[in-house]
This record gives sequence, structure tokens and C-alpha cells, in this order.
Amino acid sequence: MDKDLYHRHRFPAEIIGHAVWLYHRFNLSFRDIEELLASRGVLVSNETIRQWCLKFGQAYANNLCLSRPRRGGKWYLDEVYLSMNGQCHYLWRAVDRAGHVLDILVQSRRNRHAAKRFLRKLLKGLCYAPRVMITDKLKRYAAAKQDIMPGVEHRQHKGLNSRAEVSHQPTRLKEKPMRHFKSPTQAQRFLSAHGPINNLFRCRRHLLSRVDVRAAREKAFFTWQIITNALAAA
Repeated sequence: MDKDLYHRHRFPAEIIGHAVWLYHRFNLSFRDIEELLASRGVLVSNETIRQWCLKFGQAYANNLCLSRPRRGGKWYLDEVYLSMNGQCHYLWRAVDRAGHVLDILVQSRRNRHAAKRFLRKLLKGLCYAPRVMITDKLKRYAAAKQDIMPGVEHRQHKGLNSRAEVSHQPTRLKEKPMRHFKSPTQAQRFLSAHGPINNLFRCRRHLLSRVDVRAAREKAFFTWQIITNALAAA
């Protein structure tokens, strides 16, 4: 990441990156992070932290997406409703076999057109088609898949799609300190950064030994330092 991104910022890249990491990794509010930083002697307002997350969060996520490995050949797709200002919207999400978020899209509809739009966004961002697409029994998926990816195997069964359904849990938890999303634009902006950042620190602890978990965590922190330009700015 170019150092010019931090131009005219009073705090160094390490502190900015740490604040953004805290917000996207844990269920903390801006005021919570303000207090945590104050305990370390870093006096910064919650509004400044909010501006950091808006400016740097997506930039960090974009760099992580550029360097992420190619995921497996199975895509798990699901949608969940989001209530914003009394109106119902839908968060479309795709994850791989390990539960890593591939992409998200907030839309006001849950029809064939919305499903096709999400599939196009997935193909454009990942630049490859899956071997298998797994969804629930929503008929719109089959219709959209036939138009966008006719050669891809499609499995529709509620029990097979638990990975995608579980992937919505961090969003639900994060909604509480945020007092819910205020608009589709805000939800799309936050979740587009939230997914890649959480992917980096997702190590599937239940499948690894304690030594391997520590090694994976150290690798994730090292990658985060590089992405936030902490090493170059030191």
C-alpha cells in the first residue's frame, strides 16, 4: 500500500491499522476502541476512528483480495434479510468450503434478477467459475445459474448449505454495537471490508493443533502488518 495514503495523518500506520483491525475483527463500537486505545496512552476520538475505518478499511480489504489464494471449487450461497429504516433488504453471501467469504451483495429484492446480479458480481471478482454451486431450495438460484453458469453443477438442499448460513453470524453480532445498518450503501461498504479482513484471521481452530493455530495466527498478523504498511513505515 502506498505511503501517501497516510499523508497528513497525525498517527502512524501501526495505530491506524490496529484501530481498523479492532473494529472489523471484534464486536466493538467506535467508543469501545477509543477507550482501548486510551488505556495504551493513545488519545484519539471515536469520530477519528470512524473516519479511519471508512478510509482505510476498504483499502486494506482490497489489498487482501488481490493477494488471496484461489479458493476451492465449491461455492455455498445464501441470503439473509436485513432490516434498515423499517424496510427489508437482503444480504447475498457466498462462501467456500472452509467458510471464507467470497463476496457479498446487499439488494432490495430476492428474485431471479437479484440472483443473476450476484452471480455476475462473483464471477467478475473471482475470475473463475466453481465446480459445484450449493444453495438452499430458493428457485431463483436455479433460474439464474442456468443463464449465467449453465455448465456448473447445482445442488439444492437445505442441509447442505449450513456453511453459508453460519457465515451470517458475524454480521448479526456486529449489527448490535452498530445499532443496525442505516442504509444499503452503509451495509455494503462495511461488509465488503469486514469479510476479507476476517478471512485473514480465520484459521479453523477445530482442525488444527495448538502449535499450528499459533503459526497460522502469526502468519496472519505478519500479513496484516504488510498490508497496513506498518513494516515500511517503521
